[in-house]
Amino acid sequence: MTTATAGDVKVVILCGGLGTRLREETEYRPKPLVPIGERPILWHIMKIYSSFGYRRFVLALGYKGEMIKDYFLNYDLRYSDITLDLGSMEITPLDRRHDEQDWSITFVDTGQDTMTGGRLGRLEALLRDESRFLLTYGDGVSDLDIRALVDFHCRSERSVTVTGVHPLARFGELVVEGDRVVKFAEKPQGEREWINGGFFVMTPQVFDYLEGDESVLEGEPLERLAADGELAVYRHSGYWQCVDTYRDMLALGHQWDTGQAPWKRW
Repeated sequence: MTTATAGDVKVVILCGGLGTRLREETEYRPKPLVPIGERPILWHIMKIYSSFGYRRFVLALGYKGEMIKDYFLNYDLRYSDITLDLGSMEITPLDRRHDEQDWSITFVDTGQDTMTGGRLGRLEALLRDESRFLLTYGDGVSDLDIRALVDFHCRSERSVTVTGVHPLARFGELVVEGDRVVKFAEKPQGEREWINGGFFVMTPQVFDYLEGDESVLEGEPLERLAADGELAVYRHSGYWQCVDTYRDMLALGHQWDTGQAPWKRW
């Protein structure tokens, strides 16, 4: 496989879903803009990648995608002290309170109702000539070592690598003997179950498995890749959490606000 440095590799983030299980927030904004602390979860995801040197992002937009564009178009205004000349309307930043000036972000409208595989398929023209690219969802954070993931993918020589994670249980686990609880674990992490945690590494061969806007990446495309022996799994036993519910959003926000965010590697 052709060698590519992190700075040359594109990171695709799927940002177009409706986020129906988080309707309290997504009625007013796209799910990737749901706040975790003072920044949207999308920013946290991008910071994870940029901490490993990945700074070329492709955002696959859909539902309320214009709000994501507006967020970044006004990024300097949000996070800088400025001087505004009302005559010329010229804006001069005085003190940028961010260090993301080297990020390159491509915004692509992939359709309002397009499925995950269809959104990726609409990016083929941007990615077909890449030796590899990374892909994840716009709603999950992890302390994953991206460098180790990519190294594993290159050694596997398969078309796609998916990160397998252990989900946190939704409820406390009771271990009982008769009518007595002998052990209680609050939201224990599963030990046997591996689920799709996103954080993919892909080669352009994945496009051969996608068919139209109705293609669901997690359905037939990944099933066929697995059947063809072209799907590898990188097992990550560390921290991983997605924002599916309002409770998830509050929990991540509390971790961030109290300085206990495992995904913060910068």
